[in-house]
Amino acid sequence: MSEPASISGGIAARYATAIFELAKEGKSLKALESDVDALDAAMAESADLRDVISSPVFSRDQQSAAITAVAKKMNLGTTMVNTLGLMASKRRLFVLPHLITALRERIAAEKGEVTADVTAAKAMTKAQQDKLAKTLKAQVGKDVKINLAVDETLIGGLVVKVGSQMIDTSIKAKLNSLQNAMKEVG
Repeated sequence: MSEPASISGGIAARYATAIFELAKEGKSLKALESDVDALDAAMAESADLRDVISSPVFSRDQQSAAITAVAKKMNLGTTMVNTLGLMASKRRLFVLPHLITALRERIAAEKGEVTADVTAAKAMTKAQQDKLAKTLKAQVGKDVKINLAVDETLIGGLVVKVGSQMIDTSIKAKLNSLQNAMKEVG
């Protein structure tokens, strides 16, 4: 891990622990999870939001006003709104993507879940995702939450990552393997 990523991860971990413990004490983990999902979706959709949290051009006051307005408009919980305001006042909004990841990990651990990063050649239906989650649950022994991405270059099949394990059943990987085998022969 590079040093800046390590520092960002450390800062995010401290904020995540505080937010998670407050939510746990207040019995509002469900609300925290929906806040995290909403923030993640907003970050993915809005380039302007990503610019506000990462650009040094914006002052502390501008960042604080912007993130507080966005958080209130999204109806985020008080703890999350206050934390985002605090992070802006300390010039720590740049760790927001790491914070989201750290909070997701803590929530999943509390619920006894693991996240499987699944890359498919085409979009999967809800039924297919449920069947895959059920199959993975049998292998892992925990509930599995699927994080789906589509990559048409796979041609067909799936690439599944659960923790440190990776299963690649894509046609692209099989063709690459066949190509390497043919190079070795000739």
